[in-house]
Amino acid sequence: MRIEVAGENSLIIYFGDTTAPEISAQVQQASQILAAALGDKLIDQVTSYASLLLIFDPLRCDHLDIRAVIHRELQDIGGKGSSANARGSATTSKLVELPVYYSEESGPELTLISQNSGLSIDEIIALHQSLTYRVYAIGFAPGFAFLGQVDERIATPRLSTPRLKVPRGAVGIADRQTAIYPDVSPGGWNLIGLCPTRMFNPEATPTMPVSVGDEVRFKAISREEFFSLGGEIGALA
Repeated sequence: MRIEVAGENSLIIYFGDTTAPEISAQVQQASQILAAALGDKLIDQVTSYASLLLIFDPLRCDHLDIRAVIHRELQDIGGKGSSANARGSATTSKLVELPVYYSEESGPELTLISQNSGLSIDEIIALHQSLTYRVYAIGFAPGFAFLGQVDERIATPRLSTPRLKVPRGAVGIADRQTAIYPDVSPGGWNLIGLCPTRMFNPEATPTMPVSVGDEVRFKAISREEFFSLGGEIGALA
């Protein structure tokens, strides 16, 4: 574990340089433990694959105070029998199933991935929905959940020229990550389908169907099912 100053009222904790699930679990444990320990001294937290950013109230504490809490609360985190590991073992996560309309109509890069991998489009779809993915981070846009890791046979680098407009609900692959665009935005991921589930809705409670640490599975649905669930096929640009 490494701690670095990230700003005048922020610190970042690095737990490793890997996307291993056990590291992600430590990040999630630390987030919950420190939220409880710091209370309203903590303004916000941002979790990522292997790091945790803490933003604190500079009127109530300073970097040294936060470092002391980190060392006290996260001592030996991840180690068997450690106090941090015991307290963090109650982290709440859930399995979320998300429907996807896979097709060349909704996933323009299915053909590209097929050409690059030597797999048929049906095989690509089967591989994508065969795994359970972990939510490693939420960023780029509210509700944009970075999921990993896809089967290496369908891992595909980002497009060399990003699109100016990707529709809401577009399911994409970038290297060994997969994600769903929560709203219309630019993007360079390889699109393989559309999901009718809203990944961010400020009027809903909760606002997002997934959180960091959750697990996600995809389920193929037909075009008719996609529209019946409120899906829309937006234009690409």
